[in-house]
Amino acid sequence: VNDTIDFVSSIITTEMNSATDNPMVFPQRHEIISGGNFHGEYPAKALDYLAIGVHELAAMSERRIERLCNPTLSELPAFLVEEGGLNSGFMIAHCTAAALVSENKVLTHPSSVDSLSTSAATEDHVSMGGFAARKSLQVVEHVEQVLAIELLAACQAIEFLRPLHTTEPLEKIYDLVRNVAGPWDKDRFMSPDIDAVTRLLREGEVWGAAKPYLDDFHEREVKELRLGSPTSSYLMNLPLHQLRMGP
Repeated sequence: VNDTIDFVSSIITTEMNSATDNPMVFPQRHEIISGGNFHGEYPAKALDYLAIGVHELAAMSERRIERLCNPTLSELPAFLVEEGGLNSGFMIAHCTAAALVSENKVLTHPSSVDSLSTSAATEDHVSMGGFAARKSLQVVEHVEQVLAIELLAACQAIEFLRPLHTTEPLEKIYDLVRNVAGPWDKDRFMSPDIDAVTRLLREGEVWGAAKPYLDDFHEREVKELRLGSPTSSYLMNLPLHQLRMGP
C-alpha cells in the first residue's frame, strides 16, 4: 500500500507541476506549441490504482473485525459484549464494515477504462479522471471508517483480557481511543464513537501515538542470525579436485 501511495503521489506531483495550456505560447521564443498535455489519463489511471491499493487496508481490517466478533475464533464473548441475548454488541458495526468493503469493490472498478465521444466527436477519448478522483476519495473515506470500527473492536476485546496488558504502543493507542469512546458494557448508539475515532485517524492522532515507537524500532540495528541447517553443504574450503558430480 505504501508503494502504491508513493507511486501515485509522484504521478500527481508531476502532473500538477506540468503545463496544460493548449496551445502553449512562448513569446520570448516566438513559438506556439500545441501539445495536448491537458489529457488526464496519467492521473486517472494512477487514481484508479490508488483506490485498489488503499481498499486492501479495509478488506484486511474487516476480516480482523470478524475474527474478533466470532467467539469460535476469538474465544471472547460473542460480538464483544456481555449478555449477548440482550445486547447485539459489535454485530451491526461489523455489518457496517462489511457493507463499506463491499461498496468499495464496486468503487474500485477502474473508471479510466471507459470513454464516450462528445463535442461532435472532437472529444473522442477522455480520461474520466474526475470520476476516478471522486471514487478514490470515497474509497479512502470508507477505509478510514472501517479502520475506526476495527480500533473500537480491538479496544473492546482488550477489556475482556484485563488485567493483562498489550504492548506499550498499543496501550497508547488504547488510551487515545478511550479518550473519545468508552468501553461497551451495553448497547448504545455507536455512530458517534465511529465518527470520533475516524477523526483521530484523519487528524493523524493514531499515527502520532504509534510513530515514536516505530521510529525507535527502525533505528535499531537488526542483525540477521542465520542458523546452520543439518542438510546444508559447505564446499568453500574443499579443493577443486574434490568437487565432483555423480558417484
